[in-house]
Amino acid sequence: MDRLAFLVERARGLRKKIVVAGSNDDVVLSALKMALEHAIVEPILVGPESETKLLAGRVGLDLSRCELIDCQKDQSARVAVEIVSKRGELLMKGSVKTGDLMKVVLEDQYNLKTGSTITMVSVFDVPTYHKLLAISDAGMIIAPTLEQKIDMINVSVKVMKKLGVEKPKVAIVGAIEVPNVKMPATLDAAVLSKMSDRGQIKDCIVDGPFALDNAISKEAAEHKKIDSPVAGDADVLIMPDIEAGNVLYKALVFFANATVASVILGAKIPIVLTSRADSDRTKLYSIALAAILC
Repeated sequence: MDRLAFLVERARGLRKKIVVAGSNDDVVLSALKMALEHAIVEPILVGPESETKLLAGRVGLDLSRCELIDCQKDQSARVAVEIVSKRGELLMKGSVKTGDLMKVVLEDQYNLKTGSTITMVSVFDVPTYHKLLAISDAGMIIAPTLEQKIDMINVSVKVMKKLGVEKPKVAIVGAIEVPNVKMPATLDAAVLSKMSDRGQIKDCIVDGPFALDNAISKEAAEHKKIDSPVAGDADVLIMPDIEAGNVLYKALVFFANATVASVILGAKIPIVLTSRADSDRTKLYSIALAAILC
């Protein structure tokens, strides 16, 4: 059973305007072809026209259903961001570098900042886990501060509530399950847990620190005598840094055969980034998730 397939049904017919920065990318064009088949998006392709047309022909994308804006690859990030700031609803990374695109997104002139941390939320269907599991952050924030972790929690909770989880259980993950003054991530976890207890972080239950096994396995939590409503039943994992998040992300996909939908949030519009290593389903689910969150 594919527990992320409902994203496509939820997003079907939304027809969100998605602006692609660097449309000369066959992986992205293939993803858009699938999304178009379900009427999830209406693409605005920004990039070299001749190369885009060539690649679209190879993947079977009907360009008559897309708006194509011709520009040089090194200009496509700025042109795409300018368009999305005026009439787009979603932004998607194509052949441009992630850093180049996000640098333009954060420029004041485009008015896309919200004051919140820009963070990546990935929603997994792991065959061996009993429900959907969100992870933040596997791709944007290198070493999140306490303040950034609060934003990561809030954004992840909004995503899970949108997907039907009324009060998400959030586990702050580290290497151990007790605070240790030599391990700052565990101290952050303790602070975040107390903030949740006092109502400073809302609409969720936050606890930690947790080692990964205690967050997702009731048996492991019971063995360690951890008494928490989050232990073994987490809806969200907040990772200590990008390295831990990225390794877990890829381990779930390549070792555990998980499917995943990822979106960058915190700006005024959701941003979709797909990798050449992502499956076709991941690409489609990520676009669908972004459309739902738009």
